Parts: sequence; C-alpha cells; structure tokens
Amino acid sequence: MAANQPNSNSLNNKNPEPLILTYLAHKGYKQTEAMFRQESTRNFPIDQNNDTMTPNFLSYSNYPNYTTYSNYTNINPPDIYKQSYTALRKWIEGSLDKFKDELQRILWPIFVHSYLELVSRGFSDHATEFFEEFQLDHKMHSRELGTMRVIKYSHHVQENEFAKNFRSKKYPIQMSSISYDIFFDFLQDNPPNGSSNSFLFRLVNQSLNIEVGTSHTDVGIPSFSAQELEEYNKHELHLGHMPMHPEFREEIEKTLREQDEIYQRQFEEENQLGINEDQTNGIPASLYQEFVNKVKREQSSDAPDRMSIPLPSHKEADVLAQVETIKDLRLRVELGPSSTLPSVCFYTFFNTYDSLNCLTISEDTSLIAGGFSDSYIKIYSLKHEKLRGLRGRINPAEINTASDLENAREKVGSDCKRLLGHSGPVFGLSFSPDNKYLISCSEDRTARLWSSDTYTNLVCYKGHNSPIWDVDFSPLGFYFVTASHDRTARLWSCDHIYPLRIFAGHISDVDTVKFHPNSKYIVTGSSDKSVRMWDIQGGRCLRLFSGHTGGISCISISDDGRLMASAGEDKSIMLWDLGSGKLLKKMLGHKSTVYSLDFSKESSILVSGGSDCTVRLWDVKKGTSDSPNEDEHYLSKIRMDIDENRSHSSLAKQKQITETKDLIATLPTKQTPVYKIHFTRRNLCLAAGAYVPTEEELTESMGYNEQKST
Repeated sequence: MAANQPNSNSLNNKNPEPLILTYLAHKGYKQTEAMFRQESTRNFPIDQNNDTMTPNFLSYSNYPNYTTYSNYTNINPPDIYKQSYTALRKWIEGSLDKFKDELQRILWPIFVHSYLELVSRGFSDHATEFFEEFQLDHKMHSRELGTMRVIKYSHHVQENEFAKNFRSKKYPIQMSSISYDIFFDFLQDNPPNGSSNSFLFRLVNQSLNIEVGTSHTDVGIPSFSAQELEEYNKHELHLGHMPMHPEFREEIEKTLREQDEIYQRQFEEENQLGINEDQTNGIPASLYQEFVNKVKREQSSDAPDRMSIPLPSHKEADVLAQVETIKDLRLRVELGPSSTLPSVCFYTFFNTYDSLNCLTISEDTSLIAGGFSDSYIKIYSLKHEKLRGLRGRINPAEINTASDLENAREKVGSDCKRLLGHSGPVFGLSFSPDNKYLISCSEDRTARLWSSDTYTNLVCYKGHNSPIWDVDFSPLGFYFVTASHDRTARLWSCDHIYPLRIFAGHISDVDTVKFHPNSKYIVTGSSDKSVRMWDIQGGRCLRLFSGHTGGISCISISDDGRLMASAGEDKSIMLWDLGSGKLLKKMLGHKSTVYSLDFSKESSILVSGGSDCTVRLWDVKKGTSDSPNEDEHYLSKIRMDIDENRSHSSLAKQKQITETKDLIATLPTKQTPVYKIHFTRRNLCLAAGAYVPTEEELTESMGYNEQKST
C-alpha cells in the first residue's frame, strides 16, 4: 500500500537516477555520488509487486584501487571477519532502542556468511573460534547453529544444503528508511581503504537484500522471502474436529437417550396434571438427536487421527460434561450480522486497576479467576454460590468418598477464594474444559495446577528460563501450553512436571498462545510481530503469519478450526485462513492495544476488547471473498491522498481511515479496559476488565484513607 513507502510517485518513476543523485548530494556522500555518475547505467532494482525500493550497496568493482571480488576475498586476513562483526555488533548495541530491533537482524546473515567464508578459505581454526565466540548471539537459530557446527572444511561448504542455500541467494531483510540511513551512514564512516567498515560494505552488498519502506513496514519472517513463505505455508494440515473414541461416544449416546426418556415422562405427567399450560412447543428437542447432528456437522475429510494425541481413559465425569454441552447446544442462539447480534455481559473489577494482570472464565460460566501482581490468584463465583474450600490441612488417605470430602469442607463459604503459591506476578490463567482445574503462570518461571474444587495447589511445573506470559488448556483437557520471555512455547501434560515439547523459532518473547480446537496444533504470537502454528507431535512450525507492525497480544481460533484472528499493539485485527496461511482481511477500529478476541460459536461474528475501553463486534465474512477487499482499496486511496497533501487532511478523513466497514458495533465501557472476551456455549458474550478511576476519584479515595487513618 501507499502507506508503506516513502514517496510512491517518486519511486515508481522509470528513471530514478536523478532522485538518487539528489539524495546522495543532500546527504553529503560525494564519493558515492561520483561513482554513481560513472555507473549511471546501473539502476536500483524496484520490486513492482511490493512498491518497495531494494537498494544494492556499491560494488567494490567501482573502486579503481580494488581487485575483483574473488581476489579481494582471498587477500583479506582471517582476523578481518571477527573485527568487522565485533564493530557491527558494538555499533548496533549502542544504537537507539527504537531502531535496534531492525538493525539486530543484520547480525545473523553476516555471522553465517563470515563463518562460511572462513571455512571455504581453509581457516578452520579461525572459523571455530569465530563461531564459539559469537554463537550465543543467535540462540534462536539453534537448528541452523547445529548444522553450521559440522561444517569444518571447504568441501563441506560445497556439499552442505544449508551452506549452498545460504550462499546462493541474498538474505531478505525489510527495514525502515530511517534505519537504512543510519546503517548506511555507519558503513560510510570510513572510506574503503582496508578498514573493517570497507570489508563490511562488501559483505553486506554480497549477502543482504534490504527492502526499504516506512517505519511501519512489516519486519517479515527472517530468512523467508514472500515466495518462500508461500511455499512454506503449504504444509499439509488436518483442521477437522478430533473424532471421539467409539466407546466414549456410545456411553454419551446411552446417557442422552436416558435423559430424553426422563424428559418425555415429565412432559406427559405435566400435561396430565395440567401443569404445563404452554403445549404449543410440544416435546422438547431430543438431546440424542442434537448430539447425532453435532457429530455429523463435525465430520470432515481432513480430521486428524484419533490416536495422534494420547489421552487418558474417559471417566463418568467426562460423559456428564458432554451431556451438559449438548444441553447448552440445544439452547444456543444463532448469531449473525444481519440477524441477531450477541448480548454482552460485562464484569467490572474495582480497586484493582494497578494490580490485576489477567482474567479467565470457566466453560460453564460458574467461575471467573484473576491473576494479580501481588503473586496471588482470586477465584470469584458467578452464580451467587458460596465457594467452600477445605478446613485447614487434611490427610488425603482419609478422603475415600464424596461424603468424606464434603465433611472436610468449610461450613460457611465465601464469595471468592485466594490462591497462594507463586512468588511473582501472575500473568496468565486458563480453566480446564471440565472446569475442575485452573492452570496459572507467573514471573517466577513456573506454572501451577490448582483444583477449582478444593482451591488448593496440586502441581508446580518448572522448565522455562524466564517469566511465563501466557498459558492455555487443551480443549480435550490433560495437556496445556505455556508462552515465555525465553522466546519459546512449551507443551506439558498434567501428569508430568517437565515439558513434553519445546517450540523454538520466534526471535523475541512469545506473548500469547492458543490451542487449536482439535488439540493437534498450537498457535503462538510474539513480540517479533509474527504468528506461528506448530504441530504438537513433532514440534515443527507448519505456518508462518506475517503482517502485523507491532507485537501480538491475543489470538483466537474459530470453533470449526478454519479461521484465526490475531491482534496486538498495532491496534489492528488480522483474519487468517489457516489452511492456506493467507491473510483474508485487516480490521481497523480500535484506538489502542487489543487485549482479547473471541469468535461466536458459528464463527460469523468476532468480538474484541482492548485498552481503549471498548468492546467491538466485527462481521467475519464481510470482505473475505476472492475479490479485492473494498476496505483495503478505500484505505489505500485515502492514505495516498494524505501522503500527497498531509497538511490539508481533515478530521473526518482521519476518522474514516481508522475504521473498516466490517465493524458492526462499538460498545464503550465507563473507563474500563477490556481484559477478557469469552463466548459461552449458548453464544452469550462475557467480557471483563479492571476499572481505571479518574484523578478526582483517586484524590477522593486518598483523602478518605487519610481521614480514616487519622
């Protein structure tokens, strides 16, 4: 789009030489300007598809005192690689934080090319020393580092697929124009006279393909061009629902038939006694038939193998939970943009704005839990029932029956329960599908499993090296996944205290994580502005989603497993097709970071909430056809007008830019950022957040507290 380029009119000219010469003269690059005039027939290549300028740094063949590239490489002493890399590394570390993230991406390709050149020239000892000293800079590329470690001799470079692939093509890096100018200034600090900068100049020109855009240019996926990313996203997926075990299904059907018989007898008895005055609806819909219809709807050709995810044997409680799900399904309200919009029930937490970090709601909507900065968790009842924990310590050996457990409970319950165990702020919470357990994660680098029946800590899971930001229970139970500051996500099972899988690939914090509805995959969102989809069996990354211009704070996957929505710091919501890995559309409307997303049960409406204190409803299907997105075309035109005449842009135009046409409704709160959005099984939308008091309210509160203390 036009917003992603410095000046679309200038860059699309067929003859950009005058523009480049003007730029070099303005910057004072006299030597470069002179050489460019001599090589006036050599133009900067322009990517006509992306409208981005891809500058090639000046080739050293332009310098009269330099030999050809191959000769130049051979005359360089081996120490120059270490010196150049160290100088670049030191300069990037000292740069402004605003540009450091983009500039640090340069280090990896320079590191790889330097190592491979040292090996190919026969300096194996220098290559090993170089590798050992700087490998810790690139821990996120652990697989590639393992491959590089075995490349010791020049013939290895010619035979190894990784080495051949890396040397045969330039490494793509997208960079803002400001970052590019800063980097170019660094390389121009010293003229090419044998200094480390001159060597870097040649190495960068040889190994990097830098695409220059605006500061909002997407950072892309490291080492993947757009074409390679499209090829990568062709991995086969099984997005259908997980088939039930035959025995489990038979038990559910048997229980539902018994329930139907009970309902039918009650209905007939009420009719005979004249209790049921409203007989227009007849006998209630069959639970068994509802279940059969549900199973038919979920059948698909791309369903995963039931044996691909080991699960413990089902219990009677699992059967009863499925029965309750079918009862809710019978009472579900069908939603749609043109028919029925969802009702939203909002829960506001007072006096917690500076301490409440996260919220989660149980599947049966009986409980809501909050994680606090003071290292504790609070569970609240949503059904006006008192929560009864255990009376002090008990001996588990003495609890054999349900009556024993009931006798061990408190006589009088309370509206909320406080769970203590973490030694740092609690950042993530998730209830199990059967509502019996709660999993939490904290800055203390641990995850803890709690019983929502006894309100006690059951297990402490350790494995992450840094604070854990998010956690999510599998829709099938038994498994959960965590996301951490250590740039990894990890898969756990409730009966193991160590992780089963480690998902590594993000180059920054993994901030949010979500299970796919069939539990065969997980999706992670990161501060590196990308979203990844992983196979939990092999730990492989199967999809890469790139397009956001800020960190990802929340993810939601539709119940049918076909769509995924992501949002975060860039205020936009992106809708993706998981099957193809393609972006369907971008939704604009929020004025600040989006904290939470959730699809309605039929996936026709998406609801979002964020720090702008609004709940917003979106039409999922509008603008997702094969035809070009009208909103994107409209926004591109408006942005181009503003780029050309920014001083004359009106407030009305600015408002139009920030809202796409698929926004159905905006529901403002009274100064309450929305932390959590959750659709119940009956399609009721629940939302929750912590109220932020005004300055007057804070002043009054402080005065009241002082008066009370006096």
